[in-house]
Amino acid sequence: MSDKDIGQTAVVLFDGVCLLCQGAVKWIIRHDPGANFRFASLQSDVGRELLQQYGGTADGPMNTMFLLEQGTLYSRSTAALRITKRLKFPWPLLYAFIIVPQGLRDTVYRWVANNRYRWFGQSDACMLPNKAIKERFLDL
Repeated sequence: MSDKDIGQTAVVLFDGVCLLCQGAVKWIIRHDPGANFRFASLQSDVGRELLQQYGGTADGPMNTMFLLEQGTLYSRSTAALRITKRLKFPWPLLYAFIIVPQGLRDTVYRWVANNRYRWFGQSDACMLPNKAIKERFLDL
């Protein structure tokens, strides 16, 4: 994906084997009728390259979701809230939580991230999207 393309779309980088993360991607797609988002797993070459190119690092075993938006890389709760801002109503209302101090938001985010495999499980391989949404994934 070229820098020009990145400026025109937002890219969600996610843990491709995390069932919670896979569910979140499917949820985003369902509530994003304008196709504002593209996706890449952190396990993929594309995901790792974008993360490195924009100065991000994966915390341990893929413990953070990232949003690359207009050349800026956001992580954890800020990424999640910025995603909701671009979805169809009523989800943008969740962006109001951006006023909660980032340290507090990220503490809750890390707690969920650190327990997500235990609570939701993980798959042996990254998700394979169906034909209808395949073009939204950069790593396929």
